[in-house]
Amino acid sequence: MASKNHPSPEDALLVGKLIHLALPVRWSLLEQGGRSAMEMACTYDIHPRGARLMGGRDVNVGDLVLVERGRNKAMCQVVWKGDPNSQLRGQFTVQCVENARAPWSDELRQMEERYQPVIVEGTAGRTSRSLRGEENRRRRPRFLVEGKADVIAGRQRTEGEVLQLSEFGARIASGNVLSPGTDFRLQLNIFDVSMALKAQVRYLDEREGMGVQFQEIRLGDRPMLDYVLQRLKRRVDEFAKVEVVREPLVAAG
Repeated sequence: MASKNHPSPEDALLVGKLIHLALPVRWSLLEQGGRSAMEMACTYDIHPRGARLMGGRDVNVGDLVLVERGRNKAMCQVVWKGDPNSQLRGQFTVQCVENARAPWSDELRQMEERYQPVIVEGTAGRTSRSLRGEENRRRRPRFLVEGKADVIAGRQRTEGEVLQLSEFGARIASGNVLSPGTDFRLQLNIFDVSMALKAQVRYLDEREGMGVQFQEIRLGDRPMLDYVLQRLKRRVDEFAKVEVVREPLVAAG
Protein backbone atom coordinates (compact mmCIF):
# COMPACT_ATOMS: atom_id res chain seq x y z
CA MET A 1 0.00 0.00 0.00
CA ALA A 2 1.27 3.46 -0.89
CA SER A 3 2.03 5.94 1.89
CA LYS A 4 3.80 9.25 2.28
CA ASN A 5 7.12 7.55 2.84
CA HIS A 6 6.55 4.75 0.37
CA PRO A 7 4.80 5.94 -2.78
CA SER A 8 3.38 3.27 -5.05
CA PRO A 9 5.58 2.13 -7.98
CA GLU A 10 3.11 3.82 -10.35
CA ASP A 11 3.52 7.15 -8.54
CA ALA A 12 7.29 6.89 -8.72
CA LEU A 13 7.25 6.77 -12.53
CA LEU A 14 6.45 9.94 -14.43
CA VAL A 15 4.96 8.53 -17.61
CA GLY A 16 3.57 10.43 -20.56
CA LYS A 17 5.12 13.56 -22.06
CA LEU A 18 8.65 13.87 -20.74
CA ILE A 19 11.16 16.40 -22.07
CA HIS A 20 14.91 16.06 -21.64
CA LEU A 21 15.82 19.62 -20.71
CA ALA A 22 18.34 21.20 -18.35
CA LEU A 23 16.81 24.06 -16.36
CA PRO A 24 18.29 25.63 -13.22
CA VAL A 25 15.96 25.46 -10.21
CA ARG A 26 16.17 26.20 -6.51
CA TRP A 27 14.92 23.79 -3.91
CA SER A 28 14.82 23.28 -0.17
CA LEU A 29 13.89 20.41 2.09
CA LEU A 30 10.71 20.88 4.12
CA GLU A 31 11.26 19.58 7.63
CA GLN A 32 9.30 19.73 10.88
CA GLY A 33 11.43 22.59 12.09
CA GLY A 34 10.90 24.58 8.90
CA ARG A 35 12.84 24.78 5.63
CA SER A 36 16.45 23.96 4.98
CA ALA A 37 18.67 26.43 3.13
CA MET A 38 17.90 26.86 -0.57
CA GLU A 39 20.12 24.89 -2.91
CA MET A 40 20.61 24.89 -6.66
CA ALA A 41 19.81 21.89 -8.84
CA CYS A 42 19.34 21.21 -12.52
CA THR A 43 16.45 19.41 -14.16
CA TYR A 44 17.28 16.34 -16.21
CA ASP A 45 13.75 15.72 -17.45
CA ILE A 46 10.61 17.81 -16.98
CA HIS A 47 7.06 16.47 -16.82
CA PRO A 48 3.62 18.08 -16.33
CA ARG A 49 3.51 16.67 -12.78
CA GLY A 50 7.15 16.74 -11.79
CA ALA A 51 10.76 16.44 -12.87
CA ARG A 52 13.95 14.46 -12.50
CA LEU A 53 16.62 16.57 -10.85
CA MET A 54 20.35 16.39 -10.43
CA GLY A 55 21.42 17.76 -7.08
CA GLY A 56 24.31 17.65 -4.69
CA ARG A 57 22.37 16.80 -1.54
CA ASP A 58 21.13 13.36 -0.55
CA VAL A 59 17.35 12.95 -0.24
CA ASN A 60 15.05 10.10 0.67
CA VAL A 61 11.91 8.84 -1.00
CA GLY A 62 8.97 10.49 0.75
CA ASP A 63 10.75 13.77 1.55
CA LEU A 64 8.80 16.97 0.89
CA VAL A 65 10.65 19.73 -0.94
CA LEU A 66 9.84 23.19 -2.22
CA VAL A 67 11.00 23.71 -5.81
CA GLU A 68 11.26 27.19 -7.33
CA ARG A 69 11.99 28.49 -10.81
CA GLY A 70 11.81 32.24 -11.18
CA ARG A 71 8.63 33.39 -9.48
CA ASN A 72 7.00 29.99 -9.82
CA LYS A 73 7.15 27.50 -6.96
CA ALA A 74 5.52 24.20 -6.02
CA MET A 75 5.54 21.80 -3.11
CA CYS A 76 6.74 18.41 -4.30
CA GLN A 77 7.47 14.96 -2.93
CA VAL A 78 10.51 12.85 -3.71
CA VAL A 79 9.15 9.69 -5.35
CA TRP A 80 12.37 8.15 -6.69
CA LYS A 81 16.13 8.39 -6.18
CA GLY A 82 18.85 6.95 -8.35
CA ASP A 83 20.91 3.98 -7.29
CA PRO A 84 24.01 5.50 -5.65
CA ASN A 85 26.13 2.69 -7.13
CA SER A 86 25.06 3.40 -10.70
CA GLN A 87 25.32 6.14 -13.29
CA LEU A 88 22.04 7.48 -11.90
CA ARG A 89 23.56 8.55 -8.58
CA GLY A 90 22.67 12.07 -7.52
CA GLN A 91 19.42 12.04 -9.49
CA PHE A 92 16.00 12.12 -7.87
CA THR A 93 12.45 12.56 -9.12
CA VAL A 94 9.96 14.95 -7.55
CA GLN A 95 6.21 14.99 -8.09
CA CYS A 96 3.99 18.00 -7.43
CA VAL A 97 1.50 17.51 -4.61
CA GLU A 98 -2.01 18.92 -4.16
CA ASN A 99 -2.37 19.46 -7.93
CA ALA A 100 0.24 22.22 -7.84
CA ARG A 101 1.30 23.72 -11.16
CA ALA A 102 4.81 22.68 -12.11
CA PRO A 103 7.26 25.62 -12.12
CA TRP A 104 8.44 24.61 -15.63
CA SER A 105 4.98 24.40 -17.23
CA ASP A 106 5.72 27.22 -19.70
CA GLU A 107 8.85 25.50 -21.05
CA LEU A 108 7.07 22.16 -21.22
CA ARG A 109 4.15 23.55 -23.20
CA GLN A 110 6.46 24.97 -25.86
CA MET A 111 8.42 21.77 -26.46
CA GLU A 112 7.80 18.30 -27.84
CA GLU A 113 9.43 15.00 -26.97
CA ARG A 114 12.58 14.32 -28.95
CA TYR A 115 14.05 10.95 -29.87
CA GLN A 116 17.48 9.77 -30.94
CA PRO A 117 18.41 6.71 -33.00
CA VAL A 118 19.41 3.52 -31.25
CA ILE A 119 23.05 3.57 -32.33
CA VAL A 120 24.85 0.31 -32.95
CA GLU A 121 28.25 0.33 -31.29
CA GLY A 122 31.06 0.49 -33.80
CA THR A 123 28.87 1.78 -36.63
CA ALA A 124 29.06 5.55 -36.20
CA GLY A 125 26.41 7.42 -38.12
CA ARG A 126 24.33 4.30 -38.75
CA THR A 127 21.28 3.17 -36.85
CA SER A 128 20.10 -0.32 -36.10
CA ARG A 129 17.56 0.17 -38.91
CA SER A 130 20.33 0.66 -41.46
CA LEU A 131 22.64 -2.07 -40.20
CA ARG A 132 23.01 -4.65 -42.95
CA GLY A 133 23.24 -7.83 -40.93
CA GLU A 134 21.28 -9.17 -37.98
CA GLU A 135 24.32 -10.85 -36.44
CA ASN A 136 25.49 -7.76 -34.54
CA ARG A 137 22.17 -7.43 -32.75
CA ARG A 138 22.06 -11.12 -31.96
CA ARG A 139 25.43 -10.88 -30.23
CA ARG A 140 23.92 -8.62 -27.61
CA PRO A 141 22.71 -10.59 -24.57
CA ARG A 142 18.98 -11.00 -24.05
CA PHE A 143 17.72 -11.13 -20.48
CA LEU A 144 14.58 -12.56 -18.98
CA VAL A 145 12.75 -9.78 -17.20
CA GLU A 146 9.43 -8.89 -15.62
CA GLY A 147 8.13 -5.45 -16.45
CA LYS A 148 5.21 -3.49 -17.82
CA ALA A 149 4.82 -2.27 -21.38
CA ASP A 150 2.42 0.25 -22.87
CA VAL A 151 2.01 -0.42 -26.57
CA ILE A 152 0.78 2.68 -28.42
CA ALA A 153 -0.14 2.27 -32.08
CA GLY A 154 -2.06 5.23 -33.44
CA ARG A 155 -5.00 5.82 -31.11
CA GLN A 156 -4.82 2.33 -29.67
CA ARG A 157 -3.08 1.88 -26.33
CA THR A 158 -2.70 -1.56 -24.76
CA GLU A 159 -0.94 -2.73 -21.62
CA GLY A 160 1.40 -5.69 -21.89
CA GLU A 161 4.25 -7.51 -20.17
CA VAL A 162 7.96 -7.34 -21.00
CA LEU A 163 9.33 -10.89 -21.10
CA GLN A 164 12.81 -10.36 -22.56
CA LEU A 165 15.01 -7.31 -23.03
CA SER A 166 18.21 -6.55 -24.91
CA GLU A 167 20.01 -3.40 -25.98
CA PHE A 168 18.19 -3.35 -29.31
CA GLY A 169 14.84 -5.02 -28.72
CA ALA A 170 12.40 -6.86 -26.51
CA ARG A 171 9.82 -9.63 -26.44
CA ILE A 172 6.42 -8.45 -25.32
CA ALA A 173 3.17 -10.22 -24.48
CA SER A 174 0.22 -7.96 -25.20
CA GLY A 175 -3.51 -8.36 -25.59
CA ASN A 176 -3.37 -6.19 -28.70
CA VAL A 177 -1.12 -8.08 -31.13
CA LEU A 178 0.39 -6.02 -33.93
CA SER A 179 1.37 -7.35 -37.35
CA PRO A 180 5.05 -7.74 -38.30
CA GLY A 181 6.39 -4.52 -39.81
CA THR A 182 4.13 -2.28 -37.69
CA ASP A 183 5.81 0.81 -36.22
CA PHE A 184 4.61 1.86 -32.77
CA ARG A 185 5.54 3.74 -29.61
CA LEU A 186 6.55 1.77 -26.55
CA GLN A 187 6.64 2.79 -22.90
CA LEU A 188 8.63 0.39 -20.69
CA ASN A 189 8.43 0.32 -16.89
CA ILE A 190 11.11 -1.99 -15.51
CA PHE A 191 12.51 -2.06 -11.98
CA ASP A 192 12.12 1.52 -10.77
CA VAL A 193 12.52 3.42 -14.04
CA SER A 194 10.48 4.30 -17.11
CA MET A 195 11.64 4.84 -20.68
CA ALA A 196 9.99 5.53 -24.04
CA LEU A 197 11.03 4.12 -27.41
CA LYS A 198 9.88 3.89 -30.99
CA ALA A 199 9.91 0.30 -32.16
CA GLN A 200 8.87 -2.07 -34.93
CA VAL A 201 7.35 -5.55 -34.73
CA ARG A 202 9.82 -8.03 -36.24
CA TYR A 203 8.05 -11.31 -35.65
CA LEU A 204 4.95 -12.73 -34.03
CA ASP A 205 4.55 -15.95 -32.09
CA GLU A 206 1.33 -17.08 -30.42
CA ARG A 207 3.20 -18.47 -27.41
CA GLU A 208 6.19 -16.12 -27.20
CA GLY A 209 4.48 -12.82 -28.03
CA MET A 210 5.84 -10.05 -30.22
CA GLY A 211 9.52 -9.71 -30.98
CA VAL A 212 10.19 -5.98 -31.39
CA GLN A 213 13.22 -4.04 -32.53
CA PHE A 214 14.02 -0.63 -31.07
CA GLN A 215 14.38 2.14 -33.64
CA GLU A 216 14.66 5.28 -31.51
CA ILE A 217 14.80 6.08 -27.81
CA ARG A 218 13.54 9.22 -26.10
CA LEU A 219 16.28 11.77 -25.58
CA GLY A 220 17.57 11.34 -22.04
CA ASP A 221 16.31 7.77 -21.62
CA ARG A 222 19.45 5.98 -22.82
CA PRO A 223 21.03 6.01 -19.32
CA MET A 224 17.82 4.40 -18.02
CA LEU A 225 18.07 1.56 -20.52
CA ASP A 226 21.76 1.06 -19.70
CA TYR A 227 20.94 1.01 -15.98
CA VAL A 228 18.28 -1.68 -16.44
CA LEU A 229 20.58 -3.82 -18.62
CA GLN A 230 23.42 -3.54 -16.10
CA ARG A 231 21.12 -4.65 -13.28
CA LEU A 232 19.95 -7.62 -15.33
CA LYS A 233 23.54 -8.56 -16.20
CA ARG A 234 24.59 -8.28 -12.56
CA ARG A 235 21.71 -10.55 -11.57
CA VAL A 236 22.79 -13.15 -14.12
CA ASP A 237 26.44 -12.93 -13.01
CA GLU A 238 25.47 -13.39 -9.36
CA PHE A 239 23.35 -16.42 -10.24
CA ALA A 240 26.22 -17.93 -12.23
CA LYS A 241 28.47 -17.79 -9.17
CA VAL A 242 26.29 -20.31 -7.35
CA GLU A 243 28.00 -23.68 -7.62
CA VAL A 244 25.70 -26.62 -8.31
CA VAL A 245 26.97 -29.99 -7.00
CA ARG A 246 25.95 -32.71 -9.45
CA GLU A 247 27.91 -35.66 -8.01
CA PRO A 248 25.91 -38.16 -5.93
CA LEU A 249 26.43 -38.08 -2.20
CA VAL A 250 28.61 -40.86 -0.77
CA ALA A 251 27.26 -42.40 2.41
CA ALA A 252 29.69 -42.31 5.31
CA GLY A 253 30.80 -45.82 6.15
